[in-house]
Amino acid sequence: MWPRDQFTGPGGGRFTGPGGGLFTGPGGGRFTGPGGGLFTGPGGGLFTGPGGGLFTGPGGGLFTGPGGGLFTGSCSNPYKSNIPPWDVFIEELEKRGNKRVADLLREHIK
Repeated sequence: MWPRDQFTGPGGGRFTGPGGGLFTGPGGGRFTGPGGGLFTGPGGGLFTGPGGGLFTGPGGGLFTGPGGGLFTGSCSNPYKSNIPPWDVFIEELEKRGNKRVADLLREHIK
């Protein structure tokens, strides 16, 4: 899991090096292998099951309740994710033919 902030320096959500949200290597937000933000298997940012970035249930990236990726209130256990920043993620979803999900995210992220 990595920061979801907009920081471009080391460790930031917009950092392209190791540990950054836009890193393409293992564990990075743009990594397509296990644990990566663009991985479609368990734990990946494109996974629709429990714990995945596209999961709509508790703890998931598309969950609107406390602890979810789309929750707008204060939370003692905030959502952390291995998926890229929302704008990058939405663009990637569209490239992969997931326009319905991309549109859903756009409705909730303003």
